[in-house]
Amino acid sequence: MSTGTASPAREATPPGSNSLSIPTKRALDDDHQPAVSSPLNPDFKSKDNAPLAHERASRTKKESLKKRESKAGSLAPDTSARATPDPKASTSKSKKTESDLAPIRYKLPPPKSTDFEAPRGPIFIPAHAKIAPDGTSVQFNETTDHVYNKKNFHYTHCIADPAFPSSLYYRQSESEPFNPRLNFEDTSTHMFLDEGGRHITTDKGFRMAKGNVCVREGRFYWECKITSGIPKRKHSDAHAGPDNGHVRMGWARREATLDAPVGFDAYSYGLRDVRGQKVHMSRPKDFFPPGEDIREGDVIGLEINLPSESLHRKVVEGQYNPAVDLADEGNTSIERADIIRDRVPIRFKAHLYFEQIEYHSCKELEELMNPSPVVSSSGGFGAGQEPGPTHLVPALRTLPYSSIKVYKNGQLMGTPFTDLLAFLPPASKPLPQVGAREGLDDGMLGYYPAVSVFRGGAAEVNFGPDFWYPPPGFEDQDDEVDMIGNDQPATKTLELNKLRAVGERYDEQIVEDIVYDIVDEVDFWMQDGGVSGKGVANGVRASGVSVHNDLAGGLLDSSEIKELVQEDD
Repeated sequence: MSTGTASPAREATPPGSNSLSIPTKRALDDDHQPAVSSPLNPDFKSKDNAPLAHERASRTKKESLKKRESKAGSLAPDTSARATPDPKASTSKSKKTESDLAPIRYKLPPPKSTDFEAPRGPIFIPAHAKIAPDGTSVQFNETTDHVYNKKNFHYTHCIADPAFPSSLYYRQSESEPFNPRLNFEDTSTHMFLDEGGRHITTDKGFRMAKGNVCVREGRFYWECKITSGIPKRKHSDAHAGPDNGHVRMGWARREATLDAPVGFDAYSYGLRDVRGQKVHMSRPKDFFPPGEDIREGDVIGLEINLPSESLHRKVVEGQYNPAVDLADEGNTSIERADIIRDRVPIRFKAHLYFEQIEYHSCKELEELMNPSPVVSSSGGFGAGQEPGPTHLVPALRTLPYSSIKVYKNGQLMGTPFTDLLAFLPPASKPLPQVGAREGLDDGMLGYYPAVSVFRGGAAEVNFGPDFWYPPPGFEDQDDEVDMIGNDQPATKTLELNKLRAVGERYDEQIVEDIVYDIVDEVDFWMQDGGVSGKGVANGVRASGVSVHNDLAGGLLDSSEIKELVQEDD
């Protein structure tokens, strides 16, 4: 449960009052009355017993009820900030009901015959070519006929499948090329990529692209090679040409904006090519030795280390105790957390996508990036407290034993970042709007490989396993885990400590998506009475929540899936 909720609105100052007027003296017996009872004042009598206090409490309750009624009795779930509390419901919010742990179900028309065709990738329009430092030519293309993860929504490919009738025939899928790469949907506009999704550049200002794989726990590594950037020249060479653009690389969460470089906000950690500085929340700090840059042809390796999801959930749920949790024992629980994906199929230029409300930046992290003197001086909720694993605000809690290491051409340069910010709910929240439900994990929260390019800068990503500069010990640990039986607890810790190629997450994510789809299908099938197809035509919804959204479709009652119109900026 998030403790970082906004405080109630302050009551207006009564007319005629003057904050500068001299207050009247209180009665003598109230001058030094303690605020709470204690053994030293057994005769303590709370001021709340006074009739005036009763009147204030009644008036405050009436006003809060009026505010709730003014919100038109939203039927959003209890986890939503817009929800109107049910007086018959339990006052405890720590226990989620069965409907809270089920995905939203929509009424959809029968799928078209073309909906059963395999998803297609973008159309590539040749733009220009660049010569890499090794002499090879890279053809960059403009990508079109695909949707971008913007407008506060997240998109994944889907396909109609007759094996999923209770889920209204739609399940998640992938498009070519079927390998770990940069995500065509998870890039900013006006960027150019090769058909393999490994090379990227732009002729605009700083823009970001993320990989199609994310890391949620364990140690993972990937590489970024500078194709076009700071030339290989000496600082004293005054006749050398200008820089060929710039590149930044790092790790970014789902909430990190795509129209800015890596390290722009609190949701990403980046490395600058200029002087090799580390960047977080737009604050560059020296990291590489003096005079060291990241130049054309250099390969930067980025390793991330995240604790187990069991420890992660302890942190975000406020159960982490540094005096007790002295080490990460791995995933100690057999049961994994529920993965809930509220999504609806939409059509975009003959393509089918699942659309779901995106996780959004929160005010606490925005305040952390740009501190307000007013908020800091007022001593608001958690104000002035540095991020940490036991912070009062879940979004400002950090992960113990987490870090990012940086390598340059195979040489370890150091660890620029430690204690990374947590990302599991309630540390991550969806954009507050109709249909959004807080506290739910859709299985794709985590840290993504990210690269940013600026005005001609170009880079190539390598998600492994054949790295240009494998990190020390990477090729000598394949059989390390097999030495211990799978039934021993030590195996879980070794698996987390094993350094892996981030590309391995691609196949794992596909397996996870298949499992989540099957779980949803069985869930809906049981709600239909255990008979496949029963109740589907009536549009029965698992959550019982009535929502409508212009893009997400809401409770679709038309004869056609809504078509998304998305213009390039």
